[in-house]
Amino acid sequence: MTPLVQAEQAVLGSVFLDPAQLDHLSPWLRPEHFSRPAHAALYSAMLKLRADGHPAATGKSGAPIPLSWVTDTVREASTRTRGLTASYAHSLISACPRPTHAPVYGRMVLEGAIHRGVTQHAIRLHQAARADAVRGGVEETVHHAQILAEVLADLAHRWGTEPRPVQPPAPNTSPSPQAQPVDEQVLADEEFLLGCISARPEQLLDVVSWLHPGDFADAGHQQIYRALGALHHRGEPIDHLTVLWETQRRGALSGGALDAERVMRICDPLSLSGVAEHFGEQVVQASLVRTAAASARQVRALADDESLAPGRLIGYALHALGPLDDIRRRLRLANEPKPEQRRPTSRPGTSPPAARIDAARARSHLAATPAPSAPVEAPCAALPDRHNHRSPS
Repeated sequence: MTPLVQAEQAVLGSVFLDPAQLDHLSPWLRPEHFSRPAHAALYSAMLKLRADGHPAATGKSGAPIPLSWVTDTVREASTRTRGLTASYAHSLISACPRPTHAPVYGRMVLEGAIHRGVTQHAIRLHQAARADAVRGGVEETVHHAQILAEVLADLAHRWGTEPRPVQPPAPNTSPSPQAQPVDEQVLADEEFLLGCISARPEQLLDVVSWLHPGDFADAGHQQIYRALGALHHRGEPIDHLTVLWETQRRGALSGGALDAERVMRICDPLSLSGVAEHFGEQVVQASLVRTAAASARQVRALADDESLAPGRLIGYALHALGPLDDIRRRLRLANEPKPEQRRPTSRPGTSPPAARIDAARARSHLAATPAPSAPVEAPCAALPDRHNHRSPS
């Protein structure tokens, strides 16, 4: 018999011995907090009899308890579950060390319910993320992530703490999960996105503020995106050769994440054309699903640690959901309607201001490029409805 089951027996036995203890328990302890259906049925019956004005539950504390309190509770609980007997109720009475300790026993029951509830919702989030990874989309993942966050906030209030993220210390930090297999379509979307930006660098302005390097599943794709962002931010020309040189300068070629042939193939401007925003959203959606699955595994591992007090468990779980919240925010912003004019345009026959030309020449002696944008790591822009078509090779 586990300590949790013993705590459930003790709290029920204390109420059998002293029904007035319900005054201390009923505001925060619920029948669903009990792990065993029989215990939940008995506690629910006690609450009902108290609400109906049972003489034992309305009497003064310390007054003699009539036998009808036990028999009526068992009879009422038997309408909710099977197998309950008066002898089991008396065994619960004998399992209670001290009736006055009922609030402490109740807190033990609530603590077990918190661990159990966090585990259940983390499993549902993980299942939703795996399903979305197969069928595409993020609706179920976002839905269950929101439910888990709301459950954590509710449990925090029931436990008497504030629902705020807390970074766990090093010993409690879960080890880095092993790399999960990535769907080929996700990798293809990432390559298409990088190819679109390489062919039309001005499209980087459409995705740079809500698409981060960490959203790419492939480490080599992350490096290419960083190189594209760095070149664009410095106002330097972008083609497959300049991207290759930038990746080499950043050590990506020597690190093994990339090779020259792969960079040249992905950034070949003749390979494809399309709308970067479309592929960018696909990449962020895939990143959200992967992050949700990783966060769910981490939260479940925390909930399985029985040594964690509920307050710490809730704080650590909210911290584990932090990266997921960030991606949800960026995806939400990416889908907001964008202004009609995202960037200044020049009328035919007009030239850019001289100050802009001088600034561009100061950065590079080669052909002028569009005005510098924010770095790749900057947060958040808007994303409209779009349609793209891959051109025939």
